[in-house]
Amino acid sequence: MPRSLEPLDLGLQIPYHFRCPISLELMRDPVTVCTGQTYDRTSIESWVSTGNNNTTCPVTRAPLSDHTLIPNHTLRRLIQEWCVANRSNGVERIPTPKQPADPTSVRALLSQASAACGTHVSVRSRAAALRRLRAFARDSEKNRVLIAAHNAKEILIRILFSDVAPELVSESLALLVIFPMTEPDQCVSIISDPGRVGFLTRLLFDSSIETRVNAAALIEMVVTGTKAADIKGTVLTTECIFEGVIDLLRNPTVTSSPRRALKIGVKALFALCLAKNTRCIAVSSGAPEILIDRLAAGLDRCDTERALATVELLCRTPEGCAAFGEHALTVPLLVKTILRVSDRATEYAAGALLALCTAEERWREEAVAAGVVVQLLLMVQSECTERAKRKGQKLLKLLRDSWPDYSFANSDDFGCSEVVPF
Repeated sequence: MPRSLEPLDLGLQIPYHFRCPISLELMRDPVTVCTGQTYDRTSIESWVSTGNNNTTCPVTRAPLSDHTLIPNHTLRRLIQEWCVANRSNGVERIPTPKQPADPTSVRALLSQASAACGTHVSVRSRAAALRRLRAFARDSEKNRVLIAAHNAKEILIRILFSDVAPELVSESLALLVIFPMTEPDQCVSIISDPGRVGFLTRLLFDSSIETRVNAAALIEMVVTGTKAADIKGTVLTTECIFEGVIDLLRNPTVTSSPRRALKIGVKALFALCLAKNTRCIAVSSGAPEILIDRLAAGLDRCDTERALATVELLCRTPEGCAAFGEHALTVPLLVKTILRVSDRATEYAAGALLALCTAEERWREEAVAAGVVVQLLLMVQSECTERAKRKGQKLLKLLRDSWPDYSFANSDDFGCSEVVPF
């Protein structure tokens, strides 16, 4: 219940005409329907969306022949003044709501943004239209659905890859990454085109840090949305892509939103490493060092899981194992992660340790010294995933010779199962 309604329990009466006839609560965004009746926007939208017999006005029962909702600014200002007058009773002033996008405005803005060069529409006007659309998209999911329904993504892709004006490139890119790239054809149209991939790669080194972050975000989206592994592996074999993404992870604080830069950098690096023939490039570009440094510095749970999944992927290559093994923090960090973050994080850490300990004896000894045996024994008896347990069992068997002092060193309780591919 909104805080502004709490004083009702103390006897404060909300004026009748300030209440929504549907919810009976204080209206925060009053709108008038075609019958002349006013409701809170959320309530009447919910009423209409339920269908059935709800195509009539809830109060008058007259048909809602037009679902246009007209903001009742006068009533909203009266409600706000009442809230201010009753501030001493604990009532908070309701904020002035942002008006939702409407189909007519969206069509006009998209038309203005996509105007051809040489027309009367200037670059500045086109960029202003894109900024207005971005403001709408940021306001609500409903606005994003409306904008996407007007073929916005195709229009934005065309602007991004055909216009040379930096302002249009940055604005179209910033708007495009707000929408999920769920259509495989759109993803393939970008990732299968070396020219487009090269353009996005150059944007990773743009003078605008926001453009760099958004370029990495779009790369991650189209790579993830493309199912054909051969396309990914063919186009993404350039060190520049990895260098650009890794630089975001190395210097996230230069952005206005370091958390977003880190999240997008981790997601993009993971997506790029899903193709087997890109992993050696990731290693040579410095991915192992930056991943361990970022994990040691601390990431949120989702980013930690994705970063550890990337570590495990890269450890499947000899070059990756060597690079991670040489980092002084790798083995102790992976051991410490087990059972500390989440089941997924445990699984990926165990998988990476298994690859490292299989590669060289010195890393087995380092893992044992870091306390991995106790962690693994706890893990195989825990509620973690079956894949994690199988990796733990295989790792325990591999480490037998490294912990002879334990009475269960020669036990056959920890048999090996095949490791399920990540």
